[in-house]
Amino acid sequence: MSKVEVKVVNNVNKEKLLIDVGSTYFKLSTSAHIEQHFRDFNKDILDDLMHKCGNTIENYAKDDVHICSSANGGLTTLIIGVTNTFSLKYATNIAFNSGINIIDTVLYQDIEDYSIPSDLIDVVIIVGGINSHGDIFSTRLYDYLAQLRYSNIVFVGNEIDAPAIKENIANVEILPNIIDDRLHIVEEHLREYLTNLYQKDIEGKEDIKHLYDITANQIYSTPYIVNKALPLINAKFSVVNPFILLDIGGATTDIHYSKDLVDDNIVTENGYDRLVFKKLGVYKSKQSLIFAAKNNEFVYELLTHLKVTENIFEDQSAKATKILMQLAIFLVLCKISHYKKAYINLKLLAINSIVLTGGITKVLTSDEIEDIISFFYKKILNSAHNPVTVLDSNYDIWTLGSSDINADMNIETNSDAIDIKEEGKELCQ
Repeated sequence: MSKVEVKVVNNVNKEKLLIDVGSTYFKLSTSAHIEQHFRDFNKDILDDLMHKCGNTIENYAKDDVHICSSANGGLTTLIIGVTNTFSLKYATNIAFNSGINIIDTVLYQDIEDYSIPSDLIDVVIIVGGINSHGDIFSTRLYDYLAQLRYSNIVFVGNEIDAPAIKENIANVEILPNIIDDRLHIVEEHLREYLTNLYQKDIEGKEDIKHLYDITANQIYSTPYIVNKALPLINAKFSVVNPFILLDIGGATTDIHYSKDLVDDNIVTENGYDRLVFKKLGVYKSKQSLIFAAKNNEFVYELLTHLKVTENIFEDQSAKATKILMQLAIFLVLCKISHYKKAYINLKLLAINSIVLTGGITKVLTSDEIEDIISFFYKKILNSAHNPVTVLDSNYDIWTLGSSDINADMNIETNSDAIDIKEEGKELCQ
């Protein structure tokens, strides 16, 4: 990579420059404007960024440049837990909201029944039990781990099992339990660990780590930034709770949703949770998106509704990109509805607003988006329900999160529901 010269400037007004490095686009935000550029994948990220935006970047000191990124593809995790209701649910919640992509969850009692992932896993999370009850994990766990390929491993389960875990698993990180003695979630330590791991991953990616040539601040995961902005969303948009936010980009589709939309609410610091569908992007994940579409029984009817045929999947035109964007909306709504059992199913008939951000807002009009949402509600939910569609065409949600990342944006929720059967497993195993 060529050497990038970064000028030292005196930014007397302490104005911030916000940069988002996505899998497909660069975005820059100043107090005056927002600019977006399609990435050149034949160039290193910093070279490309400076070629397109160098005149702007050179006006800011490194302390005043704040960057978030999803260009490294995000971290992948596999979670091993004792129950679905507590261990796996809590760890999954923390991982998703830290911007981590979950490739699988393993229920410990059935660990021998699970297939071994072939890909290298960035981090394995082990969780289970409260601190007053241990002796849960045995050689069954160690035998399973011996077959995995992973880069990092962390234990966030009961403290009784911690010494044995440390003795039997090389290079394991031991953190405080994410389940307290009242079976409430304790998210701070694991969330911080995963956020720092994302930072280390960026530093290890050759063409991303050079971004530290232009910033002195931590580079955050873009989904983490977006999630942090949601409590502030009414500062920019007329959004009525409960709502969902769809961030459809080049590599993934992220969903951020009000916790009012789930029955088994988890008491966490933020009032909004996140899901990621790693293979529902329209550029880098295009073939996976097409594969998912061809395997959905309603997609061909949707294509007819859009007045196209399946030949559109072979097309490289702007129209084909629009159709893929519309399919991504439909498929992700299917995945969180009763039609397709996912990690969680949302109360889609209770939604008042659907907010869309990301590259999709530069491709589709409001009418094209509303057409797909209406088709979904009528066809899948058999309902005339019509949530208000809000387009974040100027990336205001990203700038809100980036500007206020260090602010206190904690939202307290008031759910304390406990599943008695699963409670017994966590207490007694």
